[in-house]
Amino acid sequence: ITVHMPLTDETNNMIDEAALAKCKKGVRIVNCARGGIVNEKALVAALKSGQVGAAGLDVFETEPLPKDSELRSAPNIVLTPHIAASTTEAQETVGIEIAEQIADVLLHGAVRNAVNLPSMDAAAAKVVAPYLDLAAKLGTLVQQIAPKQIAKLRVVFQGKVAELDVNAITRALQCGFLRRISGDGVNSVNAPSQIQRLGLAFEVVKSSDAGDYTDLIEVEATAGDGTVHSAAGTLMGKSNAPRLVGINGREVEVAAEGSLLVLENNDQPGMVGAVGTLLGNDKVNIADMSLSRLTPGGTAYMVVRVDHEPSAAARDAIKANSAIKLAKFVQL
Repeated sequence: ITVHMPLTDETNNMIDEAALAKCKKGVRIVNCARGGIVNEKALVAALKSGQVGAAGLDVFETEPLPKDSELRSAPNIVLTPHIAASTTEAQETVGIEIAEQIADVLLHGAVRNAVNLPSMDAAAAKVVAPYLDLAAKLGTLVQQIAPKQIAKLRVVFQGKVAELDVNAITRALQCGFLRRISGDGVNSVNAPSQIQRLGLAFEVVKSSDAGDYTDLIEVEATAGDGTVHSAAGTLMGKSNAPRLVGINGREVEVAAEGSLLVLENNDQPGMVGAVGTLLGNDKVNIADMSLSRLTPGGTAYMVVRVDHEPSAAARDAIKANSAIKLAKFVQL
């Protein structure tokens, strides 16, 4: 019998006199887990009686093992001094490994041996890093354009990114979605549990087809009434710059950074001029703009990236325009 478990209230003295008596005569006992799981007095008695044929212990109830311990004189037993962690060499090596792993996380984003985060070596972290930024921004954007009461989040990874382990990317997206809800307290460790606490269903889908793009990430937020708000993004150029390429199913193209004004309006002459005039009067400079429509004269989308947030008065004036159905100011 070999022991592989932590020492808890339930496992303390788990292998005691009664347990040993139930074993086949001559049983071998090996404990390299934690001292106290095997009752030492019961083990000594069982060794002397022959109920236990042999034993090997690397861990003890008291460490170092007292010089007067009966284990030292018991027959057919091998004792080692908690070699796994208690020797000077072992503790030095463990300390060095911990320092190296923390440095890898801080310098390269590589996570090894974490119990509550997906493991990732430095090479994988370098590949995934641009997607983390993109996913976080998409999550933040959708949270700001969707209603407050959301029932489900769905993220679709398409193309090259779908070939990766997307666990870390998914957590980054969750962090982005929760950032304005939970504040600085949200992180990659607790984001999944916070999503659960909010009662949100969460779905991850992978597809090899990314359409016109090498890869694409799309996040959808579904409200209780079934309405869906979405945002899609990709990475552009050698710098892997995050780019917003879709909002609510409409094709747009604008840098996924800074301050965005997202408008849904009637497709009619003068809309760009009206919005530009209101922003200009408010001393807000336009850095980038994208227009999208499905059919002439229907509903159009306008995404305007600005250098800073418009004033409340300017935002109210934009919303007051009867041709504008939706006006959201988004901060990425």
